Amino acid sequence: SKLHTADNKEKIQEAWQKLDTTVLDYTFNLMQSQAYIDHTDEINSVYALIPIITYVYLKPNHKLSEEEIRKVVKWFYYSQIRTRYTSQLPQKLDKDLKIVGNSESPFDELLKIIEEERPLEIKPSEFVGRDIRHPLFSLMRWYFKSQGAVCLGTGLQLRRNMGKKYELERDHIFAYSVLRDSEYYDMNDRFDYALAQEITNRAILTSTENRGKSAQFADVYLSQVKEHFPNALKLQCIPQDENLWKIENYKEFLQARRELLAEKLNYFLNNISITNDNIKTEIDLEEIIESGENSFLEFKSTMRWDVREGKPNKDREKDILKSIAAFNNSQGGKLLIGVEEKEGDIKEIRGLEDDYNTLREANKDFFELHLRNIVSSAYGKDFSVTGITVNFPFVQETEICEVDVKAGNKPLYLEVANKNGQKEKKIFVRNGNQSDPIDDIEQATDYIKMRFENSK
Repeated sequence: SKLHTADNKEKIQEAWQKLDTTVLDYTFNLMQSQAYIDHTDEINSVYALIPIITYVYLKPNHKLSEEEIRKVVKWFYYSQIRTRYTSQLPQKLDKDLKIVGNSESPFDELLKIIEEERPLEIKPSEFVGRDIRHPLFSLMRWYFKSQGAVCLGTGLQLRRNMGKKYELERDHIFAYSVLRDSEYYDMNDRFDYALAQEITNRAILTSTENRGKSAQFADVYLSQVKEHFPNALKLQCIPQDENLWKIENYKEFLQARRELLAEKLNYFLNNISITNDNIKTEIDLEEIIESGENSFLEFKSTMRWDVREGKPNKDREKDILKSIAAFNNSQGGKLLIGVEEKEGDIKEIRGLEDDYNTLREANKDFFELHLRNIVSSAYGKDFSVTGITVNFPFVQETEICEVDVKAGNKPLYLEVANKNGQKEKKIFVRNGNQSDPIDDIEQATDYIKMRFENSK
């Protein structure tokens, strides 16, 4: 009644307009792409989304930085496995929202609150007797997705797939019926029954595989998986010791997987990174582009095609090399070719067609070959192989080139012409959203010493 007063109507409508058009879509795409959550069914408590939604809403541009995303995702995972909102919900949520609204680093504080209530480290013993309703199972699934894990029988990645027959299901590794009929276990015993249902006895499969798997012995099934998809077992943290796959060693298998899962999940939580996901979604890159150029991001409309002259131009290639050198000589960064920032902060996705048409064959393979050749000529073959990563994502249904440049351990110099037309080597660095040379020799020497020699 206090909220829905007449003088509050416009404020509420304005708030919901922001939520509906910007905040909610951004938050949910963020959680899907960076926390690997494909459905609310995977979430133990959806109330954990409310502090995140609030935080995004309160940000001036309704966007989070890379560091903020890491902290949000890490807190979210711990809020799930440490059941932050399963009791005293109103009091806890009110307290957390107050911190989100007032703190300079809210998710550090929120994580500290969880740690004060329960240890953050996951112990192998926490898996004992826990079935798929336990939040640790959701964390297992998110971790498997983060590693690019696949269905054991189809080889399809566990990220959201199309069609009902490829929806994800949780199947027993040691089939319940096989355990029930064996001489080793008494399914009338409460402890034995709980072990059969334990999440360490579960694998993530697509529906079509689960239906066709049948009640095979674990050693037979896992041997088939190892033959057809050699890396699939490792990606789902299934012990590789084939002796453990025998039914008489079932309890040893569970203990080995508990220890393996605890080790991997703790490492994952302690080292959460949003850059190790090989599955790139269009929305991620669109958001990066929309944020505009900065010290870690630069746009180039083309690699070698001169739009004004209507022909290839070596100076365009030189600009690419400047940006790569500047990122190497600074803290690394991302170069997007096929994207142009126009007046009024408008970003145009030009794509690579103009560049493609200048090559012997108009495709991304020849584009990447030419790019690496000019990089190799300027900075050496070793750098062209190890210093950059090249991908060709689609943004707005248009293919662009994404060049990720590592922060180098030695400086790169680019040969450029001075005002008199004489060639000289320059060191380029990032200066805001620019790649600029350091012209003063003394300043360049000081920078190199600070950046490369003192950081070793």
